[in-house]
Amino acid sequence: MGMMKEFKEFAVKGNVIDLAVGVIIGAAFAKIVDSVVSDLILPLVGAVIGKLDFSNLFVVLGNVPAGTAMTLDALKKAGVPVFAYGNFITVAVNFAILALIIFLMIRQINRLKKETPAAPAAPAAPSEDVVLLREIRDSLKK
Repeated sequence: MGMMKEFKEFAVKGNVIDLAVGVIIGAAFAKIVDSVVSDLILPLVGAVIGKLDFSNLFVVLGNVPAGTAMTLDALKKAGVPVFAYGNFITVAVNFAILALIIFLMIRQINRLKKETPAAPAAPAAPSEDVVLLREIRDSLKK
């Protein structure tokens, strides 16, 4: 029963709960970034470069059965080995955008921390005993 108690204490600690919330928000944020990249940025890049669809960039590594369409999905369903580098480009762009966004967020947080310096805390007033001892010390010096 001791191990269950230890696990409960560990799981209820603030750091573990904060981490869980961060992972959940991160997963949702990753979906948003994936949509931004695949639905907004890559179509613009494709239009500039020549209407490329990065998800369908691949190199066929095996024999294609007769009657199989030359699309990535059809080749994968037919069991043909393909080197799908277009998907890697999409994931790399997703990572770069996510890293840029996180960098900008951290940079802004650091700026906000610098702009609001905390006022130094006033020293605590000495206790009555300390005040009395100081008075005794000062009177003895005279």
